[in-house]
Amino acid sequence: MKLKEYLKETDCTLDENMQVAKTIQKQLGHKALVMMGAKNQAGGKNYLSFRIGRNAKGVNYIKITLTAMDTYDVEFGAIRGTNYKIKSEAKGIYADMLHDVIEKNTGMYLSLGTMGR
Repeated sequence: MKLKEYLKETDCTLDENMQVAKTIQKQLGHKALVMMGAKNQAGGKNYLSFRIGRNAKGVNYIKITLTAMDTYDVEFGAIRGTNYKIKSEAKGIYADMLHDVIEKNTGMYLSLGTMGR
């Protein structure tokens, strides 16, 4: 099924589908995404996912999903070829906790102010 056909059936536009992904990007901040080396960003009706650069924990994929309780579930994984392995998960995360959870699970700093804590 083509995207235009899907959008007609679901009676929504591409912008409406990407609203949550754009909001997650804003909450993380451009600098944090750059410091992680985020690339291949993909979004959907209730999630944002992206690949990240090398880090101490071996995580190279993050998926942030909005839940019905208005919190986030964050999945940290490793993609190697066609294999995918979930390294860790965090559930019930509020927007202001995203940076700390990502730093803890990847070992990467997301701002210059948090380095050396």
